[in-house]
Amino acid sequence: MSQFPDIARAMLVFAHPDDADLSAGGTVAKWTRAGVEVAYVICTSGQRGSKDPTMTPSRLAEIREAEQLDVARYLGVKKTIFLRHMDGELEATKAFRGEIAMLIRRYTPDVIVTHDPWMLYQLHPDHRAVGITTVDAVVAARDHLYLLDQAEIGLPPHQPKELLLARAEKPDYVVDISDTMELKIEAVSRHHSQLDHVPGWRERVRELAASRGSAEGFTYAETYKRIQFR
Repeated sequence: MSQFPDIARAMLVFAHPDDADLSAGGTVAKWTRAGVEVAYVICTSGQRGSKDPTMTPSRLAEIREAEQLDVARYLGVKKTIFLRHMDGELEATKAFRGEIAMLIRRYTPDVIVTHDPWMLYQLHPDHRAVGITTVDAVVAARDHLYLLDQAEIGLPPHQPKELLLARAEKPDYVVDISDTMELKIEAVSRHHSQLDHVPGWRERVRELAASRGSAEGFTYAETYKRIQFR
């Protein structure tokens, strides 16, 4: 694990199945190869992510959860947690913040990855809600006078070493995924319900990763806004 000496556990908190893999699949592959224990927290089951008029929310949730579990196995993700909130209805509430904080205390990640809630023109309300809730949950999880009921049931405060905001408007942290790009493409391709009908998506994913890596001399990269804690 020499490439990531300060990271033993990572947690990715994203709104829908496929969000984590599209945003950070190459990084996840590098981490798991290096022995980092990765957990996914998927806040909805993507119950409304279909244009098929015959599809139902319950059926789609089953499909998308199965796809995400398949991808997690492929990438070596140790734990996948589905919170099963309703797709399209997430809000940055106190209860939601406590739920994410509880998982941070339970799994004690060294690094957390989530949506950048301040991304310019971030249209999807679920992405904004998950990003800001996760940022707020990091604060709630780290301080002993917050969430006293959680401490009472054996979940003491925990502060990660860093927070990575994916697809940030002004990234300052670049991960070279040149050696895991094809693993990312394969992982994303397993979200069949979302991508089988989308022409040219592989080329677009590669082009985006190439543009993010070009400034650093990498063939492919994923970029983040990095917030480090002391």
